[in-house]
Amino acid sequence: MDLTCTDEEEDFRARLREWLTATLPGLPPRPDPTDWPARRAYDCGWQRRLYDAGYADTHWDASPTQRLIFLEETERAGAPYVGANFVGLLHAGPTIAAEGTAAQRARWLPPILRGDEVWCQGFSEPDAGSDLASLRTRAVRDGDTYVVTGSKIWTSHAEAADWCELLVRTDPGAAPRHRGITWLAMPMDAPGVTVRPLRTLAGSTEFAEVFLDEVRVPVENRVGAENDGWRITLVTLSFERGTAFVGEVVACRRLLGELARTARENGTWDDAVLRRRLGRLSAEFQALWRLVQANVSEAQATGGVPGTGGSVFKLHYSHARQELYEAAAAVLGPDALDLDRDWTLDRLSSLSYTIAAGTSQIQRNIVAERILGLPKGR
Repeated sequence: MDLTCTDEEEDFRARLREWLTATLPGLPPRPDPTDWPARRAYDCGWQRRLYDAGYADTHWDASPTQRLIFLEETERAGAPYVGANFVGLLHAGPTIAAEGTAAQRARWLPPILRGDEVWCQGFSEPDAGSDLASLRTRAVRDGDTYVVTGSKIWTSHAEAADWCELLVRTDPGAAPRHRGITWLAMPMDAPGVTVRPLRTLAGSTEFAEVFLDEVRVPVENRVGAENDGWRITLVTLSFERGTAFVGEVVACRRLLGELARTARENGTWDDAVLRRRLGRLSAEFQALWRLVQANVSEAQATGGVPGTGGSVFKLHYSHARQELYEAAAAVLGPDALDLDRDWTLDRLSSLSYTIAAGTSQIQRNIVAERILGLPKGR
């Protein structure tokens, strides 16, 4: 497997670096993370700059390798994260690009790329988190619309969203359960949609409960066939686990360098155990980066959708990230309790990584059954 970049890809990297160097100094200050209207405006403004410069389409129209270069270089340069555009750019958009009709791609992809419309993710429910196939939000066909009733929880960016990638049950009697699920694009301003923000341990409200009371969603907003939503969902999850965290691996590698410098400055570098800990983490994140490259190469060879190797990455990355911020706490000492430090907030956020985007237990099942070929438990 060749993990090296071609001359054309290296030229893309050089042009992107030059543009980032010229553009980043002119950006406005980052807004208060608790001010969602300001956050949305900032994140969408950055997305519009990318669009105007011709870089927005790297999420879908570029090769997987170019997409990897884009994420690597923007993170290294300290460019804004996708933020409120996370679900649209990294989940819903790639899914629609892969599975949507020509009309759906024309309707939804350009506004996502321009930063005109924000999406949220309506998958998990109070009684259907890790066991997503047990979801109970129902959609009943009524002519050219579905009438949707139920609730969702941990709905990412619901406060700021225009659209929701929504999983619903269209065949309550289907067996097994995953056969009766459908993937819909639901407008968040539709009558009957109620959003209730949830405050996280870090004090932010990027998640919410969403209540749906006979919400009407046009049938034309269905991606894929009715009751084929589980297959579409697996495409969404493959992007979520396979490529959505790529930029964060680069960020973690950069953080390791900052930790080493801080340790030398405050004297904790003299602790041989800590030095070995940081060295092991450096090796782990280097291995994760190579795994990312391998997954991208595989996706490029198989049509652009990441494979089950994304679960291997997600499983190991989640735990490595938690270990990284535990090491950061050891370097910072009492300062690790300072909530005004980005590292402290990131440490609190890292606690969710073994749950978000599929728990570690679910990832182990996927690795065991789909990669190793082990039998399902009874």
